[in-house]
Amino acid sequence: MLAHALGVPSAAILRDRDQKAEAPGYDALIARRAAHEPLALILGRREFWSLEFAVSPDTLIPRGDSETLIEAALAAFPDRQAVRRVLDLGTGTGCLLLAALHEFPTAFGVGVDRVAGAARLAAHNAAALGCADRAAFLVADWAEPLAGRFDLVLSNPPYIPTRDLAGLMPEVADHEPSSALDGGADGLAAYRRIVAALPVLLATGGAGVIELGIGQADDVAALARSAGFTTEVRDDLAGIARALIVRQA
Repeated sequence: MLAHALGVPSAAILRDRDQKAEAPGYDALIARRAAHEPLALILGRREFWSLEFAVSPDTLIPRGDSETLIEAALAAFPDRQAVRRVLDLGTGTGCLLLAALHEFPTAFGVGVDRVAGAARLAAHNAAALGCADRAAFLVADWAEPLAGRFDLVLSNPPYIPTRDLAGLMPEVADHEPSSALDGGADGLAAYRRIVAALPVLLATGGAGVIELGIGQADDVAALARSAGFTTEVRDDLAGIARALIVRQA
């Protein structure tokens, strides 16, 4: 935060630790963090997949756990040229879609979000990362307006049961949008919408990669299998089942 207030790289603080007096607004930043505002919102940015994304209160802050989805997508498509169309449902900052476009250089991506501010921010991030001509963003209710098929469908949907929202840490409960968190009574409402849409979204040979909440792997996999898909689960670095790879049987 001191580096941010001074407008210098963090390494500069290590060379000169007596710069606080020269940093206007630094005490205000400290007060915001003491009030449990997330550091990413204070700084206005968060790194994901070694790329920098602008963040805002309209979006979920990118988490390192979600990088498991990009790892899963790369495992599903060893040939980077095989992915030509990518869809991200609930795109937020656009971090999943834009990280995927970074790895699949011939692909074009579509990001969908119900929140207009999120779609605008994702478009901003696409331009900042040099992907403005390879991505489009829509304000819509999941996949309802889409008619095309995609090689790769990504999603980090809201998956926290409604009853658990109040017990989240204040950085999340008080500062991140409930629309990106609330998964309905059992936490599976968004998964049902996504799985129901996948049969008309996935191209032949395509794959869906969906983020999982803790303890939800079996339930979400069962939803996918009941819709005729095969499933594979990938763990994050903490050993938690984090990504479900879904393919046509």
